[in-house]
Amino acid sequence: MVIQYKCPNCGSDMAFDSDSGKLSCPNCGRQDNIETFPEENIQRKLDPEEVKEYNCPNCGAVILTEANTAATHCSFCGAPVVLAERLTGDLAPAKVIPFTVSKEEAVAAFRKWTRNGRLTPSGFMHGDRIKKMTGMYVPFWLYDIGGSAEVAAVATRVHQYQRGDTIYTETDFYDVRREIDLSYLKVPADASEKMDDELMDKLEPYDYGELKDFRMPYLAGFLAEKYDYDDEALFSRVESKIVPFIDAFINTTISGYSTVSYTNKRIEANKSKVYYTLFPVWMVYYDFENKEHTFAMNGQTGKVVGKPPISRAKVFAWFTGIAASAFAVMKAISYAVGGVLW
Repeated sequence: MVIQYKCPNCGSDMAFDSDSGKLSCPNCGRQDNIETFPEENIQRKLDPEEVKEYNCPNCGAVILTEANTAATHCSFCGAPVVLAERLTGDLAPAKVIPFTVSKEEAVAAFRKWTRNGRLTPSGFMHGDRIKKMTGMYVPFWLYDIGGSAEVAAVATRVHQYQRGDTIYTETDFYDVRREIDLSYLKVPADASEKMDDELMDKLEPYDYGELKDFRMPYLAGFLAEKYDYDDEALFSRVESKIVPFIDAFINTTISGYSTVSYTNKRIEANKSKVYYTLFPVWMVYYDFENKEHTFAMNGQTGKVVGKPPISRAKVFAWFTGIAASAFAVMKAISYAVGGVLW
């Protein structure tokens, strides 16, 4: 089923507006709240077969989609459409964080970001070679995790004291045990095979205070994907993601010792609740020196992540400058003490 939201005023296709948080008509400017949008202006068209081919309700053109696409545009008339059957039943998201960064704001933020690279080529820093910027909702699982940790360690406290001309070192040994209850809320993991996991992880954090109950109108005007991996498939990755935080917390409970050697550490984590959620991401495709570079921007906060190209000339100049500074410092020290270092 293909869904479009028709403007009650003029009949044009409406899309979600990140500035107002409402459905907006590009033709007459009307805006409607998502929660109260009139049902009679939601156009649904059934497609008889489960295929990757749909027909645009506006112009009749064929819309070709990948199997996991849940929202897209008609490539002929540009109409935003939502593919409803890919967002219902077991595929229905529970939550969504709407876009708050518009495309114009995203372009400006990305251009500003490119100017911050001290070691990037000058041509890259102009930020004017954006090939494409695509707003899409990326599927994530959010995990509420509970569990426990049992830790055993041998710790020491070392102190020294002097009697006469003799210095004594005394070491006390301690058998340390801890039993810790663990609780982590809404740990994210992207569920799309297409998305680079490292890139998606670096987009964090998102403000979960802006989580909304999922409604299809939020997707109008953007691309969206349904998940490739279910919550069971990703739980091991989430466990590995929280281990450094668990270790850091355990370390805070065993302090004040000279040394700590763990003899046993058992961590048990269980998911208590899982939320299928869509996060807003601007994907930026940037041409530079006949190569396409891919970056991602958090569609809620504007945070940009990715690996920009590096200028060898700037790297060389940077290291040369460090070497020159170090040489100057050494020379100044030698004059200060009246010596010669070369």
